[in-house]
Order: sequence, then C-alpha cells, then structure tokens
Amino acid sequence: MMLGDEIVIAKNWFIIHFVENNGMAFGFEFGNNIGKYFLSIFRLVAIGAIGWYITKLWKKEVPFGLIACFSLIMAGAIGNILDSAFYGLIFNESYGHVASIFPAGGGYSSFLQGRVVDMFYFPLISGHYPHWLPFVGGDDFIFFRPVFNLADSSITVGITLILIFYRKFFEEKHEESKREAEANVLSETPSGSDDKEN
Repeated sequence: MMLGDEIVIAKNWFIIHFVENNGMAFGFEFGNNIGKYFLSIFRLVAIGAIGWYITKLWKKEVPFGLIACFSLIMAGAIGNILDSAFYGLIFNESYGHVASIFPAGGGYSSFLQGRVVDMFYFPLISGHYPHWLPFVGGDDFIFFRPVFNLADSSITVGITLILIFYRKFFEEKHEESKREAEANVLSETPSGSDDKEN
C-alpha cells in the first residue's frame, strides 16, 4: 500500500488506513529528531523496567492474568520500538509509491528515527460539533479519529485490564506495605523508650 491508501473492511466503521506515525501511540507527536530519540530511550527503559517487574511478579504468588496484562504492555512497547528503530533503515518512502524493502540507496531515515506504521481506523460516529461550542463549533467530529496499530492496542488492552480487574491487587499490596512499615515502627519504639528510662 502507498501512504494514505485504505481498504474498507466494514463501511463507515472499520477501515485499514496506511499511515506512518512520527511519534507516540495513536498519532501523538513529541518533538522532532531529539524528541524521537528521547521517546525511543524512554521506550527502551520502560521495556527493561516492565521485563524486570514481570520477572519479579513471576516469582511471587500473583494471578497469571496480571502477568499476562504486563506482558501485553511489554509486547506493545517492543512492537513500536522495533518499528521506530528499523523501519526507516529497511524501507524507502511510501509517498506516491509502494515502499521497497532494502532499497539500493538505503532507507528513508537512520536508526531510531523511523516512523511507526499505523493502520486500524474506526470512524464509528461522524458529524459536526454544534456552532455554539467554543473553539470547535462547526468543525467535523469523528469518533474514533486516531489511527493505531496492534502494538497500541496491546498496550491499551493491558492497561485497561489492570485498571478494571487488578486495581484491588495493588491496593492490597499498598495496605500490606503500610502495615509492615507500621509494625516496624512499633517494634522499634519500646527499645527506644527503655533506653530513655535507663
């Protein structure tokens, strides 16, 4: 597909629409080249931190679903970093023609400067904002406007499932840590008071 090409799967609500995203998930951008390097480094650190946390959770008695949710988030982050790291090195531009893999002149950008490919577009509801609304009155309204990819979906699904099903797990862990800290303080207090009396 050329950039901007689309395949209508279900009219007016599910479209495969080929775009290349310069920045974060769902088409949000963050700075220019320096912003992309910063974003890539942040993603790499996040992948390392999530990997470490999954290993820590695996050693404890936690629900398998929680580990699966963090694995979804990690998989999505890895998918997006692979695109931004290598896509620009191995493909040429998609403007006005279908991109070639490993072109003779090299790709369209350097390491960590590639664009992430997005393709899922769900314009479920479309219309116009009422004219009386400030700033956006009369403008087109589409829900859901952002174009995203499988990696974005994986991250979103993982976070959403944690918030819905496993928030209680983190609240209980927080309460448990709080009780342990209070118990430590109480166990240290008597010895301190004895010293003062002597």
